[in-house]
Amino acid sequence: MKSEAEWIKPSEIEKRSFEIIGGELERMGIAIPQETAPVVMRCIHTSADFDYAKNLVFTEDVIPKAVETLRRGAVIITDTHMAQAGINKKSLEKLGGRTLCFMSDEDVAYEAKAKETTRAAVSMDKALRTVGASAGDSCIYAVGNAPTALLRLAEQIRDGRLKPALIIAVPVGFVNVVQAKEEILSLDVPCIAALGRKGGSNIAACICNALLYMAGAERRS
Repeated sequence: MKSEAEWIKPSEIEKRSFEIIGGELERMGIAIPQETAPVVMRCIHTSADFDYAKNLVFTEDVIPKAVETLRRGAVIITDTHMAQAGINKKSLEKLGGRTLCFMSDEDVAYEAKAKETTRAAVSMDKALRTVGASAGDSCIYAVGNAPTALLRLAEQIRDGRLKPALIIAVPVGFVNVVQAKEEILSLDVPCIAALGRKGGSNIAACICNALLYMAGAERRS
């Protein structure tokens, strides 16, 4: 006998997945606010981890602010090429946006070695030099791997050199991860963060995609 999954059409798999997630959340007694539900649900869908229903935090009005930024044509800067690859480029380009990642640039590697720091931190410096002044508040930083990238962003914000439209703070790991997220959340900047050790490049990308879907849907309405 074939399993249920084998009988579901490819076009229906995602819809069915979200129905299952919704049912599981209901049985767990977890109610997700309507405004943040698309992001939370997509993170659970991407990871099969229901902890994201509890550990994702959103600063005040961050969803409408992020949607408006994307509709204006945002620059999404990532700390890994994996996160960059996972972002829906067609949806972003339709809204006039683009992605950037400087992690594999030779000058970034050279500078990181010379300064005895991480490429992730130096890549945030290069991002500021490359698009910070010109893009202004249209920059979205999606950090899913390197807490040092978040710490460098925090320095730039405190120094008044950077005022990003949004920081997606979801690095995964054990060293400086929790502290880096808390540092970003302590600043006056729009932020979506995953508390604790969990996160990842896939989560950073899926948050971007959830916001892109919302921005596109709002534009069509």
